[in-house]
Amino acid sequence: MSQGGAAAREAAKPQDQGWAWMVLLAAVLLQGLTLGFPACIGVFFTDLQHEFQASNSETSWFPSIMVAVLHGGGPLCSILVKRFGCRFAVMLGGLLSGVGMVSSSFCKSISQLYLTAGLITGLGSCFSFQAGVTVLGYYFVRWRTLANAVASTGVSLGFTLWPLLSQYLLDEMGWRNTFLIFGGILLNCCVCGAIMRPVQLVSGSPLQSPKAAEEPGRRAEGALLSNGASSPHPELRQQTRRTACLQVLQKYLAFDIFCQNKGYQIYTIGVTWMMMGFALPHVYLVPYAIQNGVEERRAALLISVIGFINIFIRPLTGLLSGHRVFTGRRIYLFSLAVLLCGLSNFICVISAEFNVLIIYCLILSIAMSGVGALTFQVLMDVVEMDRFSSALGLFTILESITLLIGPPLTGLLVDITSDFHYVFYNSSFFLISAALFIGLSFCALEKKNKLKEASKVPLDKPSIYQSSETPTDPQPESQPPPAVMYITSI
Repeated sequence: MSQGGAAAREAAKPQDQGWAWMVLLAAVLLQGLTLGFPACIGVFFTDLQHEFQASNSETSWFPSIMVAVLHGGGPLCSILVKRFGCRFAVMLGGLLSGVGMVSSSFCKSISQLYLTAGLITGLGSCFSFQAGVTVLGYYFVRWRTLANAVASTGVSLGFTLWPLLSQYLLDEMGWRNTFLIFGGILLNCCVCGAIMRPVQLVSGSPLQSPKAAEEPGRRAEGALLSNGASSPHPELRQQTRRTACLQVLQKYLAFDIFCQNKGYQIYTIGVTWMMMGFALPHVYLVPYAIQNGVEERRAALLISVIGFINIFIRPLTGLLSGHRVFTGRRIYLFSLAVLLCGLSNFICVISAEFNVLIIYCLILSIAMSGVGALTFQVLMDVVEMDRFSSALGLFTILESITLLIGPPLTGLLVDITSDFHYVFYNSSFFLISAALFIGLSFCALEKKNKLKEASKVPLDKPSIYQSSETPTDPQPESQPPPAVMYITSI
């Protein structure tokens, strides 16, 4: 009897074997189609300006909205995944992305592009990417870290291939037909979603589908609301609704962690400030090179160089930072990578020759690999894993705000001064100041916590970056993995 049950459980396990590797292949393709896609927008920057007679600031709103929605739509994707599952979210995202780009090919004004390519395509990319990463957590247990590292190479592949394809299609058939073709390409996200069939496991398995994992909580929440609704006292009903709203906000947006955990507070503020300048080279590097006499095909190659170097450096950086030597010191590696990003921008100010820009892209890609590989590892260091999902929700929403406003504000400065050098001055200012703020603040916080530990011996020693003011709730002995995790890539 027990042997038969064990055999049935083993047969029902889909993780780390068989179809799981097909799902991983689909996740690699998804990340290339979604996160890698905004890298090609700079190729169309000059053509869109001429087509719509738009300024630098007006044109830069289009990629800014796309990237901001892609990064900030995590909580909405989380709700969608928990309600309908990962497969539905990925396929819906692919449909939205395709429809958004097809609609963009018929736009008559730059403001229409904000809605179609910016909002619709950005939201679709968010659904496909984040649900695609989430499903890896259900298909992989033993090899989950490896699976996420392999999947992230899709971003670098997208960074490498999208600009080259964009420039070729733009030269052959113009931006409108290129956007139409892009719509068809992005519909392949639906094919990737079809591969990600729902996980069906026997009862008692630690790995469950999102719907199954959410049912107990949903039933409890429904009971709470129904009790409040049936109450004859209006004040009690209002209090019940308020409590439910607060629980939802605490679940998806960790304001309580932000107020109580000093490490999370410093890191979130620093990264949010950093994002004001982080995306500027991606948006303005190609038009800057073209304005300074670089051929369009060679200018598009600059972004591809960044992506190609990322393919090799990002996994290496992730493996290096995971070594025990860097345990507790990853925040300083992250600050160093951000600082290098900021300092590298001065290369563009010195010269805009193609060979010099290639050197800039090499250095920038190495620094970017460090930032991308460490961003979420550091976040895991500063918050408890049982609250990581909600902490990441607030984190991505705040960074998406600065990702949205950074390029247009810099574009406005370029319009006023007619000098593209201000793009790289601005980027350097935000990156260098953010690196110094994060590094010095964590150094001060670490010294402060060491003094506290010297004065008293705690029963349970927390992470040196987690505030001792954060309340700790008793944890169950075993619990399933979180139903969804907002993950973005930088």
